[in-house]
Amino acid sequence: MLDPVWLSLTELARGLVERSFSSHEIVAAFLERIARLDGKLHSFIEIYRDDALSAADAADRERAAGRAHGALHGLPIAIKDLVHIRGRMTTAGSKARPYGIAQETATAAERLLATGMIPLGKTHLVEFAFGGWGRNAPMGAPWNPWDAKVHRVAGGSSSGSAVAVAAGLAPAAIGSDTGGSIRIPAALCGLTGLKPTYGVVSLAGVFPLAGSLDSLGPIARTVEDAALLTAVMGGLDPRDPGTLAAPAIDFAGALAEEPDLRGMRVTALSVEQFTWPAQSDVLAARAEAMATLRSLGATVEETRAPFDFEDVMLRNGRIIAAESYALHRAYIEDESLQFDPWVRKRVLGGKALSAADYIDEIAARKRMSAAFADWMRGRDALLTPTLPITATPLDEVDEATTPLATFTRAANYLGACALSLPAGLSAQDLPIGVQLIGAPFADATLVRLGRAFQRATDWHRRRPNVDAFGRP
Repeated sequence: MLDPVWLSLTELARGLVERSFSSHEIVAAFLERIARLDGKLHSFIEIYRDDALSAADAADRERAAGRAHGALHGLPIAIKDLVHIRGRMTTAGSKARPYGIAQETATAAERLLATGMIPLGKTHLVEFAFGGWGRNAPMGAPWNPWDAKVHRVAGGSSSGSAVAVAAGLAPAAIGSDTGGSIRIPAALCGLTGLKPTYGVVSLAGVFPLAGSLDSLGPIARTVEDAALLTAVMGGLDPRDPGTLAAPAIDFAGALAEEPDLRGMRVTALSVEQFTWPAQSDVLAARAEAMATLRSLGATVEETRAPFDFEDVMLRNGRIIAAESYALHRAYIEDESLQFDPWVRKRVLGGKALSAADYIDEIAARKRMSAAFADWMRGRDALLTPTLPITATPLDEVDEATTPLATFTRAANYLGACALSLPAGLSAQDLPIGVQLIGAPFADATLVRLGRAFQRATDWHRRRPNVDAFGRP
């Protein structure tokens, strides 16, 4: 029998229907691996062991009685610890300011629970979700499972979510993304990460970093899994006005059709426009991805984008800092409280931005977003590396630099959707990702492109050797 811990959600759902295994067996298998491996991997903050097993037993009874709620009923999931679940602690990655027991459940979590999904627990993150490397000085950094000997970064801020999926501790996880926090860890850990367009998934009940830029989305093994989860979480929500202007995304249609890229147009960002030098392995993976898309019938041309990625990255960072400082200003300067020093510094960076400066930044963002949407007419996606580098050893990280945000922040700033796909391994056997950026609300188009890419490649099926993490 196949080991359920390495199967996708889609494969697990099929196994439940075919009675290859029960929900209890699936959940128990993941819980056993968490108990055995997570002492070193450090992906979870809290495990809901007893409740998860009880929910699995209930799901098995309901399925046996013909009352399954849908394909995902009885399947486990891990949730980033800034998504509120009523009656559970939310830390937002902060040891100094835990936010206590949640009094509400986030809309996205409610919808996952309503379809019968089972939370395994809450996952680690960069404090306040403010950082791309995945470090958290007070609470510890998750260990990238692709190197058992060297503690390498897993990327942030959704570090624990990515490590849990990559190491087979969960079949999928929920993360958040304000400048790349789903896509960065997905790329560094060899996974698929989808940042939906702002407004597609409700942010109600999610602890914010920067409310005008945040997105909630999945980290999963496959594009199909990511689309299934986003479809469940998405839709109008009176609790979040940002969802009211979002059109319905036809994820079901994108999943029902055989992916056919004939006639689709992909623009690859010109290498001369890269603002951080990309490793040779990254450039090779990019070239191979372009060739794969061409072989599938897409037209792929290389050209310059109508904006500067460095400028957009810095502007996005200023908005994050300003909105984060407004949220945390009551206590962030209190030296008696233990905060990650680099997170504190980044938050305090927003103090210097005046109200007039902030208004100017928002106006510039609107202009550039409109120009980008206009440029994307006639294009289905903009292709870039997800990251210019692979996973760095933790003790070599320079927190004063932001190479991991080089290509990712643009999607948040421009109001776009974006998808990171596993696209290769470096000479050190470290994962490499490519990113597809779509026009606002072109999420289903990215799903079509990503599904076709994963039909033609097997990078998303590669997995790290994690046996060493369970040894003394």
